[in-house]
Amino acid sequence: MTPRRRWLTAAYAALSVADTALVGVGPRGRRLHHVVKPLLMPVLAAGLAGDTPPGPVVRRVLAAQGLSWGGDVALMGRSESRFLAGVASFLGAHVAYVAAFRALGSGSPTASAAGRGVLALASVAVPANAVLAGRRDARFGVPVGAYGLVLAAMAASAAALPESPERTRVRAGAALFLTSDSLLGVQLFLRDEPHPALESAVMATYTAAQWLISDGVSRSVG
Repeated sequence: MTPRRRWLTAAYAALSVADTALVGVGPRGRRLHHVVKPLLMPVLAAGLAGDTPPGPVVRRVLAAQGLSWGGDVALMGRSESRFLAGVASFLGAHVAYVAAFRALGSGSPTASAAGRGVLALASVAVPANAVLAGRRDARFGVPVGAYGLVLAAMAASAAALPESPERTRVRAGAALFLTSDSLLGVQLFLRDEPHPALESAVMATYTAAQWLISDGVSRSVG
């Protein structure tokens, strides 16, 4: 790892810890949260782009990080239109991640026990989440259901990667992404008011997920 990459990794870690703490203090941290959160993906992408040989896998991961940044910014708003824009942006991010994992050697998810486990979990969780979203707002059911399918495809594609220490990081990141979005679904669709501790858990698992995927990819192709 180059000095530049180490510096950017430290900056990303500091931003992640700061944002996890900011959402945990509730409305008092909202203003600074709106400053810190949009910095996360650009810093992570700068570290990947500057320290990893260019190629189809890296380009697709960078596209996923760019779309994730769009989702991060959109979901800082509270309106229905901002929510749907965020869902669409993250859906695109997961499509890019699936393409990256395929280029990294992912096979059929049904060929591995982990992949089959993800698909089995998704067969229950995705429809349930879509129903809960639709009960909160009728316009949310179909987009949230479509997003859940693509999220499950991303996690299953990561689970089907060949065994290696580097790809284990990618699989762990995908699993944490699934965990983060599950917690976010609880926050959005099962609670009437945001819970700061739950928001912190969402942010901690999300930022760790993005870093593990990025670092695993960098180590796999570097």
